[in-house]
Amino acid sequence: MASQHTSLRDSEKAVQTVRVNESKPTVRSEGVALQPISLPVSAAPDGGVKAWMQVLGAFFLLFNSWGIFNTYGAFQTFYERDLLSSNTASAISWIGSIQGFLLLLVGSLTGPVFDMGYFRTLIIVGSFLMVFSLMMTSLSTKYYEAFLALGVTFGLGSGCVFVPGVAIVSTYFNKRRGLAVGVATSGSSVGAVVYLSVFHQLQPKIGFPWTVRVMGFITLAASAVSVATMQRRVTPPGRRRLFDVKAFTEVPYTLFCIGNALSYMGAYIPFFEAPAFAAAHTPASPTLAFYFLAILNGASVFGRLLPNFFADKTGPLTMLTGCATATGVLALAWLAVHTIGGFAAFCVLYGLFSGSLVSLPPAAIASLTDDHTRLGTRLGMAFTLAGFGLLIGNPVAGVLVDLRTGEFWKAIVFNGVVVLAAGTLLLAARTAKAGWSLRTKV
Repeated sequence: MASQHTSLRDSEKAVQTVRVNESKPTVRSEGVALQPISLPVSAAPDGGVKAWMQVLGAFFLLFNSWGIFNTYGAFQTFYERDLLSSNTASAISWIGSIQGFLLLLVGSLTGPVFDMGYFRTLIIVGSFLMVFSLMMTSLSTKYYEAFLALGVTFGLGSGCVFVPGVAIVSTYFNKRRGLAVGVATSGSSVGAVVYLSVFHQLQPKIGFPWTVRVMGFITLAASAVSVATMQRRVTPPGRRRLFDVKAFTEVPYTLFCIGNALSYMGAYIPFFEAPAFAAAHTPASPTLAFYFLAILNGASVFGRLLPNFFADKTGPLTMLTGCATATGVLALAWLAVHTIGGFAAFCVLYGLFSGSLVSLPPAAIASLTDDHTRLGTRLGMAFTLAGFGLLIGNPVAGVLVDLRTGEFWKAIVFNGVVVLAAGTLLLAARTAKAGWSLRTKV
């Protein structure tokens, strides 16, 4: 009995120690700061008010960053018809592509900075740049001005908040990580629907400059919620390198990074071209053609939640592989669409399956990472490669599209083949990690 009581007291002391370490990750002795204490993955609260507040904050970070990026199809259509009509569709698509490229590329820099403990600095600087970018976009009348304001500046700002946002959520959850990350990343689709509606309703009434300023004020309010609620839980024991070279010696992680880059290369083509395709190939009115983009993003809300919910049971990489394959098949089925109803059905299904290509990769990378103190760096590395895929994909599709003749089939085939190749590589990554058994969660 005495030994049982002693064991119980030791257990209680251990629990108290973990709680102290979690609330006070840095200890000082005689004025010298000791190394922060790193918590194991098993200590993740996996729920509670504080954990879900991180999900809320991350939701609004992605509401702004990916929400505006997913809205670029509306900017593309407006620029083609009005403000930048003297430029080609491919040239205009470079504005959105460089924005998405920097959003992901800057993750390679913010990952290690996040690991070093500068989380709040990143989200404050990123939020400022996003708001500043939209205000400058409202004043832009030339191509280079729009490129610098909406493409470069917004890309830099959104890149500062993307990887830290999803990394924070991953450290607060273990068993329900997939669902938590899915709820957070659904902010990107909700944001796109909100910003698209604002753009479409206000632009004809108050003009393009003030419409973009209103979007900027919404971004400012949403960012304030994230800054007020988010707080990191795990602090790595030291500075991290910009790249973890050893990560690429792991076959599953390497295959995943290549497959993820291919998915970003192909999956966003409908989000750029949907309004133009609807106008050229269906009897849809200009208003309805515009709202096909909203349908895509609205369906993506469920595409970020449902697959992530089931991913907690199957494993995020397993679910991602299936969704990527389905997205590629749907992209090729787009070739047969010529009616309003058919295109609406395509947008719903494509948004449903492609949504997981954004929401599941962070959880999949976490499942492939044993040491979560290096999670920020690994996320940054993976999304850097994805950024190059995104940079290449949409301009290539813009070249393959002929707006004068309404020819889209080349871009559609490119979309389908590339995403199917991504699904194949993700399957190879899953097999390399856990074999062919579906009972193993990865």
